[in-house]
Amino acid sequence: MSFNETDIQNALKNLIDPNTKKDFSSSKSARNIKISGSDISLDILLGYPARSVWDEIRAMVETHLSAALPGAGKISVNVSSKVVPHAVQRGVKLVDGVKNIIAVASGKGGVGKSTTAVNLALALAAEGARVGVLDADIYGPSQPTMLGISGQPKSKDGKSLEPMTNHGLQAMSIGFMIDGDDTPMVWRGPMVTQALDQLLHQTRWDNLDYLVVDLPPGTGDIQLTLAQKVPVTGAVIVTTPQDIALMDARKGLKMFEKVGIKIVGIVENMSTHICSKCGHEEHIFGAGGGEKMCADYNVEFLGGLPLDIRIREQTDSGNPTVIADPDGNIARTYKQIARRIAVKVAEMAQDHSAVFPKIVVQNT
Repeated sequence: MSFNETDIQNALKNLIDPNTKKDFSSSKSARNIKISGSDISLDILLGYPARSVWDEIRAMVETHLSAALPGAGKISVNVSSKVVPHAVQRGVKLVDGVKNIIAVASGKGGVGKSTTAVNLALALAAEGARVGVLDADIYGPSQPTMLGISGQPKSKDGKSLEPMTNHGLQAMSIGFMIDGDDTPMVWRGPMVTQALDQLLHQTRWDNLDYLVVDLPPGTGDIQLTLAQKVPVTGAVIVTTPQDIALMDARKGLKMFEKVGIKIVGIVENMSTHICSKCGHEEHIFGAGGGEKMCADYNVEFLGGLPLDIRIREQTDSGNPTVIADPDGNIARTYKQIARRIAVKVAEMAQDHSAVFPKIVVQNT
């Protein structure tokens, strides 16, 4: 029996990518289809990093095609991922060396936003992406501790800074510039926003698929600067289940909507408490708050994380959970949430500014 490329594309219309919930044909994932006699080879190019499920997707496509195309010989599928830049707020230029910026925000402090941000960044990196972290919390920078990075960034040209690195992430924070953990940043708003602008634009980010920006809590100067000057692909809101945190998280969500930044979804931290002695799981902060907020605002519930002493201990020691226990249940949850964020970003409109030629006007 002979096949052609259309037969193969038609067969792939009936196979759904479990991560995007779309079929492999209409999503244009299937590329480079080659037929040699009865043997078939093709590439599956995913728009999101998914190294941990490449083998699973390859096996799924091969099994599906062999069943859908009776008489097919050897079927070989190569799965890979490619992340492209996506559209940001109107009139804001992309940052050199950065394809997509994901802001991680919370309405109030103490909900575990920085811990969530660093673990999601590490999870994206574990899935094969090039990832950076910008610590935008100028008054309370925590990423140097969480990433286990000490020392000061170097400058090769006297103008820009080389990002600090650890655990495969590129990182920048005001915490790298100040002496001692107890030195307060006694600055007014304009100095803070200028510092954020410099940290973002004067760092030589090296070909990042994603830059995760760990925002301070609230809806103040930094958030406004971010909305007006920083090209944000999407925002992730971190909350805890209790009413007071959800009330502030709602304000954060509305702020992003007002300034035209897309909401990727909501992560509920400390969803349940897991007893370190007996393993009993309990909803000490209430249950279902994050899901209700998502239903009220028609945004996606990305997932829930437990209040577990190991998360705190591992992050405080500079080895966050995704690094300290990469195959554990909590790391698996972070990776699922990170993959979902990446899929949501991949579905957004692409940025085509790099495609247009630069027009140069000169006297001749």
